[in-house]
Amino acid sequence: MSLQALSLTLVALLAGGLIALQAPINAEAASRLGHPVTAAALSFCVGTVALTVLALLFARQSAQLETLKSLPLYMLIGGGLLGAIYVTVNIMLAPRVGIAALMALGIAGQLFTALLIDRFGLFELVERGLTVGRVSGALLVLVGALMVRSL
Repeated sequence: MSLQALSLTLVALLAGGLIALQAPINAEAASRLGHPVTAAALSFCVGTVALTVLALLFARQSAQLETLKSLPLYMLIGGGLLGAIYVTVNIMLAPRVGIAALMALGIAGQLFTALLIDRFGLFELVERGLTVGRVSGALLVLVGALMVRSL
């Protein structure tokens, strides 16, 4: 494995770890604030401020804001709306199913959705077929997730 591939792998692992930390932090905030949606709103407000600062520092020169007018609706609202749903569901489920099960089931769901996106080449991505190996790998992750949840 090249140094670049190793570095990217470590960054991906770190990002996954941050997601595992986000769920219990937001769940505790929901408990103290009285509602999961309030905690999700707090999370997104902080995220919005952080991303605005980063955009001003790093992306200001390359931002093409006039392109916003031509983006399809799913691009304008899709990512933010899906993120809000994901964070809110995580806040509600974290205390009920546990973080390990929540993360494992979430990854299984991501894999099955990703297989469909790949299969049909959605979002202008390259079409990649469903192979026995790819589907079997996703099924193994699902079985592992169910084991983490149940055993």
